Amino acid sequence: MHVADNPLHAAAALVIEGNAQSRAIIVSQLRDLGVGNVAQCARVHDARRRLEAQRYDVVVCEQQFDKESYSGQELLDDLRRHQILPFHTVFVMLTAEATYSKVAEAAESALDAYLLKPHTAASLGERIQLARQRKKVLHAIFSAIDAQDFDHATALCLARFETRQDYWLYAARIGAELLLRAGHIGEAQRLYEAVIEAKTLPWARLGVARAQLESGVPAKAVTTIESLLADDDSYADAYDVMGRAQFELGQFDQALSTYAMATRLTPHSVSRLLKHGMLAFYGGDRGEGVALLDRAARLGVDSKLFDPQALVLLALARFDNNDTRGLQRCVDQLARTADRSFEPERPRRLHEVAAAINNLHNKVNAAALDTTVRLMREVLSPGFDTESACNLVTLMVRMAQRGATPPDAETAITAIALRFGTSRAMSELLACAAKGNEPWAETLRQGHARVLGLSEQAMRLSLKGDPTGTVEQLLTEAERTRNAKLIESAHQVLQRHAERIATRETLQQRVDAMRQSYRARPLRLGDHTGVTPGGVALPAGYRAPERVGLLDARPVD
Repeated sequence: MHVADNPLHAAAALVIEGNAQSRAIIVSQLRDLGVGNVAQCARVHDARRRLEAQRYDVVVCEQQFDKESYSGQELLDDLRRHQILPFHTVFVMLTAEATYSKVAEAAESALDAYLLKPHTAASLGERIQLARQRKKVLHAIFSAIDAQDFDHATALCLARFETRQDYWLYAARIGAELLLRAGHIGEAQRLYEAVIEAKTLPWARLGVARAQLESGVPAKAVTTIESLLADDDSYADAYDVMGRAQFELGQFDQALSTYAMATRLTPHSVSRLLKHGMLAFYGGDRGEGVALLDRAARLGVDSKLFDPQALVLLALARFDNNDTRGLQRCVDQLARTADRSFEPERPRRLHEVAAAINNLHNKVNAAALDTTVRLMREVLSPGFDTESACNLVTLMVRMAQRGATPPDAETAITAIALRFGTSRAMSELLACAAKGNEPWAETLRQGHARVLGLSEQAMRLSLKGDPTGTVEQLLTEAERTRNAKLIESAHQVLQRHAERIATRETLQQRVDAMRQSYRARPLRLGDHTGVTPGGVALPAGYRAPERVGLLDARPVD
């Protein structure tokens, strides 16, 4: 990474401005500053496509566009949230006096610089150079992240924060983000709280809520965010995290209302439309869900922000409405997505489900049945996740409705119920996917209760002084069901009573193998990039360290 060594004459810039005269002035100013290559866009959607396809050293963007409701801030939020902007890019927002406070607040978390209009070439140049200086000062931190040396990067961040060196707040936010993503939840929460003591900032308060959510206490996260929103009810990222916490608590109606608020605040955010639409679809309001997913597809079906799972849900809706052409469009789009994806495994799997739905619609039942049966055989495989389970259930329901119920369907439904019944919310979600087949829906709904019963039965042995028996029984059931909560419960009992378990090393090997292969992967709900709302964007080369035992693998409650 060579941030400061890249002179402006070798830099590329993009100007995003709806007014032709203003755009020409900014382009001229950048050229006068010595920027070697200046491109320009009049529309935000065109700019997003350019930024997804090409890297720029400087982006100068208008905050409000007269003929578009999609703002420059929404564009920046989406790009940062999905890590599309590389670290070296300087993003400058132009704003009128009326919107200054909103942009100034956003600058704490995402912007490199902002300028009040009208501005001079000198002020624009100063902002760009100051932003590049910050990147130079923090160069060592981001170089360590690029090298995957997260411990060193975190240490550098903490040292800068503790000694209050230049950009200490920004460093603290990066450090807390690294701790949170690496699974050091308590340390991350303490750092966020230390920031709040030094200077109360919305992102730090939201960071505390994110840590609480990762720690397995979503109710506390909800309380923290309610306090934050009481002070600022326009903080869209807070609604994202609140919706996730409510989803974890099984409060689907509240989560739906929360996501709806985020969508109203940012009506052209593709990722928020996806989250809102998917939850509405799974939660039972298919009409609203389809409308939101359709809107997300119109805005950005070819965008990196778009989650192809939405096309599977739209394919199901087209099937239910007997929309032959609409269904075929979804299948074709998924095929194109898989073909051009750098990691095509998931898009191909999604295309396979949509193609089976299309075959069923066209009465090619044998082909649809072949796909369904093969997916049923994969229910206990490591790569089969919650998304795959929901898609398979919806496919099986429609097969049954067409009089082509797959053989051993009840066995597969039971296996899904036991493997993915990691919480009441997850079991209810699977039951929603089975809408149209009440017996299957009830089997899935009872999944968490059955897993809880298996756990309680094993725990009785520990209460009777036989922790070895508890671990062995939990592992036996975990190996049978592949349930992540049972695996994690076995791990925690083993850790708690290690001195009393003679065979702990052998049991630990079994536990570790299961944890590695069958850690829970929650439903994405549109967050296919894995970037948590409210988090700071890390360099494009960042790869989170592998871990288990957090939000996805808490003991059975």
